[in-house]
Amino acid sequence: MALVLNEEQQLLKESAEGFLTEKAPVSQLRKLRDDADETGFSKELWTEMSEMGFAGLLVDEEQGGTGFGYVGAGIVAEAMGKTLSASPFMASGVVAASVIKAAGSDAQKEALLPAIAAGEVIVTLAVDETSRHAPEETVLKAEKSGDGYKLSGMKTFVPEGHVADKIIVLARTSGEAGDTEGLSLFLVDRGASGLIVDRTVSVDSRNWAKLTFEGVSAGADALLGREGKAYGALDGALDGARIVVAAELLGIAQHCFDETVEYLKERKQFGVPIGSFQALQHRAAQLYSEIEITRSAVLKALQMADAGGNVSWFASLAKAKASKTAELATNEAIQMHGGIGMTDEFDMGFYIKRARVLQHLYGDFNYHADRFARCSGY
Repeated sequence: MALVLNEEQQLLKESAEGFLTEKAPVSQLRKLRDDADETGFSKELWTEMSEMGFAGLLVDEEQGGTGFGYVGAGIVAEAMGKTLSASPFMASGVVAASVIKAAGSDAQKEALLPAIAAGEVIVTLAVDETSRHAPEETVLKAEKSGDGYKLSGMKTFVPEGHVADKIIVLARTSGEAGDTEGLSLFLVDRGASGLIVDRTVSVDSRNWAKLTFEGVSAGADALLGREGKAYGALDGALDGARIVVAAELLGIAQHCFDETVEYLKERKQFGVPIGSFQALQHRAAQLYSEIEITRSAVLKALQMADAGGNVSWFASLAKAKASKTAELATNEAIQMHGGIGMTDEFDMGFYIKRARVLQHLYGDFNYHADRFARCSGY
């Protein structure tokens, strides 16, 4: 499979970049931060994005989506990385849609996927309980209660958890922390009795939530998939999401590189552009090479996700590589701006902060480097 976009995908790329550059530039994120906006994104923008088909890229056409698949979602995520557009795209359109497609019943898919694709409902995934990504370490309990379940425990770092209409919760119905068996997925309304939602503004000016479950009731129809058998479907869905996150990191790295090259051409020292200094040329050349390698890894992973099957190897490769490349790109951008890039006058500080959050989302470099090694037989 050639590592290039086809004509349809190229048109989506041009459409997404043009739309987000016009409608959701970095200045919009700056305004959301300065206004301490409680929602954390523009609802009007999300409606427009949904009308453009972005919310339904992973939803089949017969269910109201556009069916562009993971390559399409990656294209939009990369464009969002370049402009730092804030929206529930990743939480609802990518992660939640992937989990519902992988684990949901036909009735659950019919009820939720069209609404997600239309942007009418925001759904998010509550998976982690500590600062480290480790789904198998889940201890939040779902105990049988009548015909349903009672959920007790805590989840943290839940994207858009403070505004989501529904939350997909990973809970333990049997076994101990560390077991992949005994994990189940439940759909819970954000307004459910006993659910405490604490909004947190992260360093990247986005909103996340800490969720505390105090005997939250979930009916039998709230169970996604088979009881105790959620890990396989969840991990597969998360792999798709990890690759899309890698695509957003790629967009951040590309923007930082482009802005830095322009700065090297404009900034003068000793009467000449600093871009004429060989040391800075070498650093820019290395960064360019790393970005292109990352682009290949991400696109291949997106293509494999659309092809189906186990993509753990490709997902961990893409996420680990994109994390390191985005770290290099943001660090180099700050340094080659002479340090002033980190001041609030420049936008570069927003990019480094967003990159650091995404590097940890659904597994950081160490998590995926280790996973990649295990998938490779080490």
